Amino acid sequence: MWFCPICANLLMVDGTLSSPSSSFVCSTCPFKKSITSKRRNRIKLKNKTVDDVLGGAGAWENVDKTEAVCPECQHGEAFFMQIQIRSADEPMSVFYKCEKCSHQWCHR
Repeated sequence: MWFCPICANLLMVDGTLSSPSSSFVCSTCPFKKSITSKRRNRIKLKNKTVDDVLGGAGAWENVDKTEAVCPECQHGEAFFMQIQIRSADEPMSVFYKCEKCSHQWCHR
């Protein structure tokens, strides 16, 4: 995607890319630039770092244990906590953490 250097709007292609006279044109101002060669750039975006919304490792201290099957290792016991993350008329969300592999999952 190319943007207009004058008004910062998205530039459109005037003509076909295979024709020698195609150009980028701005739909809001008179900017026009001829396309001289094909160009392809790929930018790999970084993954976002995710904050632990449950409060980190300290949130799992002093929580209860229940029978729940871990979807990762199939272990039969997990720690759990209930948190109200939606409006008050919605049920609480139950978060689990596997006792064996520490995988976390949610049941709403």
